[in-house]
Amino acid sequence: MNNTKRINNIIEALGKHEDTVESVRVLEEIGTNSSIDEVREMTAQALIRKNCPESLKVVIATEGKGINDLSARVAMSAINELLSLDDKTEAIKILEETMEKAEKQEIKDTARSVKTLITYSVQ
Repeated sequence: MNNTKRINNIIEALGKHEDTVESVRVLEEIGTNSSIDEVREMTAQALIRKNCPESLKVVIATEGKGINDLSARVAMSAINELLSLDDKTEAIKILEETMEKAEKQEIKDTARSVKTLITYSVQ
């Protein structure tokens, strides 16, 4: 089994783990800070699939992570994962909070753009 497959299995397991606070903490600390785009991408997807405030804040409101990743591939993958959520209620709530409270204008602008995409995808 190669390392990518092992890492993917670990990320998936953490994404499904019942202890939300601890699993989100580990995913954020290790996965979203990885130097490997593919690991950050898989981590963002796992955090979005959790679809809880703690995990969504990491990928929506944190500089350099999820939709704010410097890699276009990672950011677009996170946005596509948000668009594919069946229940987007929590994501929209976190996007709106981010638009209001984020300190950096760039993060506010990204949240606004993603919220617009989600709004149009629901109609």
